[in-house]
Amino acid sequence: MGIVKSEDLTFEYIIRDDDDNVENVKTAVDHVSLDIEAGQFIAILGHNGSGKSTFAKHINALLTPTEGTIWVDGIDTKDGDRLWDIRQTAGMVFQNPDNQIIGTIVEEDVGFGPENLGVPTPEIWERVDASLEAVGMTEYRHHSPNKLSGGQKQRVAIAGILAMKPKCIVLDEPTAMLDPNGRKEVIATITKLNKEENVTVILITHYMDEVIGADKVFVMDEGKVVLEGMPKEVFSKVELLNTLRLDVPQTTELAYRLEKAGVPIRRGILTIDELTTELKKLRAGL
Repeated sequence: MGIVKSEDLTFEYIIRDDDDNVENVKTAVDHVSLDIEAGQFIAILGHNGSGKSTFAKHINALLTPTEGTIWVDGIDTKDGDRLWDIRQTAGMVFQNPDNQIIGTIVEEDVGFGPENLGVPTPEIWERVDASLEAVGMTEYRHHSPNKLSGGQKQRVAIAGILAMKPKCIVLDEPTAMLDPNGRKEVIATITKLNKEENVTVILITHYMDEVIGADKVFVMDEGKVVLEGMPKEVFSKVELLNTLRLDVPQTTELAYRLEKAGVPIRRGILTIDELTTELKKLRAGL
């Protein structure tokens, strides 16, 4: 069993009227089964309302299944007695960093989580030092979070989760409110954590370029996983992704249009370097 495993996970939002009668039932996650290995960088894609964020909240036990089961590091998330074990194992980073940052000084905010876990004070400061270093925010440790850019705030929020020493970080559209530079900062940070610290990363996003370096991509639609595979496998299916109201990385789109125009170019190209190499090969063969 991987660090996160779901089996026929189903979640329904029940809408009731003023008299508490059931007015409507919406299935947000529909029999999703997947297995994520420790140390992987996983991306979950889908348009708004596809169920990806609802699924993400199950990993941190913010929601529990209507049907089926999800395990985090072998713990059934329905086990209320293990709630804090689950949340310490799988930390959650949300869209708006302002909703997670509560300290008036960066280093105090990062130390808040381990302090609540009862970590001894000397170890708290060791964790703060290590976490700020990991996200490249050491020089801002004495700053007010309110004076940081959006990307810097999100890196502080990630540091706060890291200080709790999770095995897995779930990021629910963490760059949705950031400018392009902020998005690059955050993606570079989580990629580094995954590669250098072996932290399992589960990234929920609708920015296709952010998931090029993922180990595996899951695509959701209407609560179901409708496509999965390595990025080059998933993004080679341009037409299918378009029917799901999803784009592909810009370089992949360019390669696809060249192919449609008659250029004999392979599918699944993700980066400019790959496209350049492919075009050079074609030219050399002329």
